[in-house]
Amino acid sequence: MKYVLVTGGVVSGLGKGVTASSIGVLLKACGLRNCQYHPNTHFNLFGLDPYLNTDAGTMSPFEHGEVFVLDDGGEVDLDLGNYERFMDIKLTRDNNITTGKIYQASVGSVIDKERKGDYLGKTVQVVPHITDEIQDWIERVAMIPVDGKEGPVDVCVIELGGTIGDIESMPFIEALGQFSYRVGPGNFCLIHVSLVPVLNVVGEQKTKPTQHSVRGLRGQGLTPNILACRSTVALDDNVKGKLSQFCHVPEQNIITLYDVPNIWHIPLLLRDQKAHEAIFKVLNLQGTTKEPLLKEWTSRAEICDGLHEPVRIAMVGKYTGLSDAYLSILKALLHASVDLRKKLVIDWIPACDLEDATEKENPDAYKAAWKLLKGADGILVPGGFGNRGVQGKILAAKYAREHRIPYLGICLGMQVAVIEFARSVLNLRDANSTEFDPNTKNPCVIFMPEGSKTHMGGTMRLGSRRTYFQIKDCKSAKLYGNRTFIDERHRHRYEVNPDMIARLENAGLSFTGKDETSQRMEIVELPNHPYFIGVQFHPEYKSRPGKPSPLFLGLIAAACGQLDTLIQGSGSQGNLSAKLGNGIAMEKVYQKGTTKPAKVLSDGLYSYCNGVQV
Repeated sequence: MKYVLVTGGVVSGLGKGVTASSIGVLLKACGLRNCQYHPNTHFNLFGLDPYLNTDAGTMSPFEHGEVFVLDDGGEVDLDLGNYERFMDIKLTRDNNITTGKIYQASVGSVIDKERKGDYLGKTVQVVPHITDEIQDWIERVAMIPVDGKEGPVDVCVIELGGTIGDIESMPFIEALGQFSYRVGPGNFCLIHVSLVPVLNVVGEQKTKPTQHSVRGLRGQGLTPNILACRSTVALDDNVKGKLSQFCHVPEQNIITLYDVPNIWHIPLLLRDQKAHEAIFKVLNLQGTTKEPLLKEWTSRAEICDGLHEPVRIAMVGKYTGLSDAYLSILKALLHASVDLRKKLVIDWIPACDLEDATEKENPDAYKAAWKLLKGADGILVPGGFGNRGVQGKILAAKYAREHRIPYLGICLGMQVAVIEFARSVLNLRDANSTEFDPNTKNPCVIFMPEGSKTHMGGTMRLGSRRTYFQIKDCKSAKLYGNRTFIDERHRHRYEVNPDMIARLENAGLSFTGKDETSQRMEIVELPNHPYFIGVQFHPEYKSRPGKPSPLFLGLIAAACGQLDTLIQGSGSQGNLSAKLGNGIAMEKVYQKGTTKPAKVLSDGLYSYCNGVQV
């Protein structure tokens, strides 16, 4: 077994997760062989998060970005979403280790063993008990393939969360230092991601932050084999020489991760700078691999760079100030838009800015929000918790329904669509969710009976669940290729009230997907609307580059006036890219009856966003 550890220094947010994922892509493309000479490489990936939380489930999106949900119901850091998307694999909750899990959360944890008396009277300490538990966990789970293939795992890529110097990460760093000795020379490669800033005043690349970061890493018992340096531009040769001299890393092992138009270029950057050869040399794998071709990645990156015809999607949410709060949704929208050869432009709309109260308190924000909503080609209302902004989301659903704008509601986005329909069509003015009004006389959305009202962590309906289509002739079933059922990931405490279903359906709402009991509503549609779909599950978690989520594909296609072509392709299992892309320019029919293209803002991808993220 070979291990590749990715650490980060200087500042957080440098892209360790993307780097670790890209390394996995690169090594997989090299066709590594295990000792039985299987023709395929088997991988595993780990995320080590030093925070004391058991998992990411109770963290605010403003605090830590989105919570990514796995098939087994694990609520994990968003970097595991990057791993799954890049590598097209399925991870488990055991692939995310936190301090909370090590100390107390899991069966067989350190505290659990201490209570059982497994340590035979010893004083339980961070070293060796915590550090041994971390190493044992890595070694145990690393042997389990996550790519669906048989055979032993060849390579395990590990990302250590946080930044070198953080107090909470010290036990993990000590454990990994010991682990490098446990697995022996030639089986452990450390890649340190660091920052080389360029000061605008002098325009010079500064190496001192990286020097100090490496010194701190070496002071804690780990020595980097490769440096991956984040910078705005490629490193100058003299800068590489200086880093090599002061960090004790060969120049050929210093890689520049400079700014690129989209993250699909990162595996290509690593390949072009021979990062795979540096890794193989450290791991004694020279001569056992092939050159990575990465044709699909090259094509995808170039296609994304060359897109020019925009499609505008209004994202009406609660956490619009931080794009990472909706990272998987952004990725799913991007996957779909690239597949349809459209340039994605996101209009971020804080849901509360659409509400009447904002019109009085901040009329400029109110006008700006409604202007963006009315100018969008499609509207997406994502999930969320709490009552802030709910009325704005209801108004967005109402606007989409009445003006026949393509709409996709996810989790809470589905629930607010049902509430809006009950209020506007059934004339139930006080229709609401018991989450927001426990005393409502017309509860359209209710707390699930099996949920807990005293404990928040890990008590929701989580993970992969099966949805059965009730109607064959509906848009969602057609988009999924006319299957009888689908498996999608969930994360919710509330559900549509089964007692309200008959009244809602009699009024024109169609619940086209339900669970195995037929009592839990999974998909809702408006049959006579161009595209109005709400889902209780989170389809964004399973979207992949080159394999976009059908519902996101449907939203983008409907926003471009191409839904009928898409559905015909899905129904016949045809090649959609050949039908809609293929380099042929197609006139865009906008939902408002005009062919005038939307204005692309200066970022070229996401407007009204804190930075560009592809």
